[in-house]
Amino acid sequence: MKVIQDTISQEKLQHYLNLTKLARAKATPIHPDGSQESEMLAVLLRMADDYTSDANYFMENGDYIRAFGAINYAHAWIDAGIKLKLLDGHGDDNLFTLP
Repeated sequence: MKVIQDTISQEKLQHYLNLTKLARAKATPIHPDGSQESEMLAVLLRMADDYTSDANYFMENGDYIRAFGAINYAHAWIDAGIKLKLLDGHGDDNLFTLP
């Protein structure tokens, strides 16, 4: 019988926060500054950074459920940048959902 876990531990949450931090650091822009693509990427990365900030805020206040949701949104914005070919994931299919 499979056990379904319905809580998020601080350790699990910290794992996903770190994973997203690594992804944000590793993904690099493909297009030059000032291009239309770089402007679109700036929007995606701003969303990723805002959701990461929200995740940290929620975690610090003990709301692990909202923190977990926010960090997953943050990572999804980074993945979107990879899928849209605005970011280079450098072949890392552990951190990113590569095209």
